[in-house]
Amino acid sequence: MKTISAALAAALFAMPVSAQDVGGPPPPPAPTPETTIAATEWRAIPAENLLVIDTTKGRILVELTPEVAPLHVERIKLLARRGFYDNVPWHRVIDWFMAQTGDPLGNGEGQSPYPDLVAEFTFRRDPTMPFAAVAEPTGARVGFFQSLPVQTQPDAAFAQTGDGKVHGWGLYCPGVAGMARDVGNDTANSQFFIMRQAYPALDKRYTIWGMTVDGLDVVRSLQVGDGENGMMTQAQPDRMTRMRVAADIPAAERPMVQMLATDSARFRALVDEARATRGADFSVCDVTLPVQVTN
Repeated sequence: MKTISAALAAALFAMPVSAQDVGGPPPPPAPTPETTIAATEWRAIPAENLLVIDTTKGRILVELTPEVAPLHVERIKLLARRGFYDNVPWHRVIDWFMAQTGDPLGNGEGQSPYPDLVAEFTFRRDPTMPFAAVAEPTGARVGFFQSLPVQTQPDAAFAQTGDGKVHGWGLYCPGVAGMARDVGNDTANSQFFIMRQAYPALDKRYTIWGMTVDGLDVVRSLQVGDGENGMMTQAQPDRMTRMRVAADIPAAERPMVQMLATDSARFRALVDEARATRGADFSVCDVTLPVQVTN
């Protein structure tokens, strides 16, 4: 069964596993006063890297990150463009954890006709790759690549590697989109999940391919599973009614998304506000980037 473990601490990669509450409601979001953001401080998300997921509960917009997981982004685009995900249920939803879909059978056993994918748990970052640090714990940098929260090796390591690059990996904050898989690392295919809350135990164990930039409230409103491990039994699942790459939508109907640019002064102020609010408990997951959506 393609799945995402909710009990990694007890049985890493065990399939299936029992659903567990990850504990307590999320912290209050940091203030995001969009009215103070100048026009030059917004970054437009390219239509080719914007995934539009229409569901029975509303629309979810995900920024794709091919620089982080090129094979998985290519697969998601391919399946979306072939209508594979249309009318597919959210077959496994666990509150305080994640919502999983991408199985046309709706029982956790289905997948696309294409071969399984090689895992992309980490990526290689070079000096030209835009990265905005929000914290620098010893031996690491934590921040954002575009809208995606990531951790990476410090810049000083560029000069110490053969290819002039350093390792980086996405962090499982709320809204992050990852790929479900079987026990083996290279077994992801078509099933994916979107985080309802943060769950750092998943970092570097499941491929991350995108970040929800609008519609996290929709993800959190999806019908929760009533069966073992969050599966739907008697409960009526919500569905993806249609999934498209924004570039394929007629211009007059296409959603256009702008995010706060992470090289802006407003971003630095936003990070400072979140750090002041959370104090010693501050995490990159506490930083919510403002977004503007038209259409």
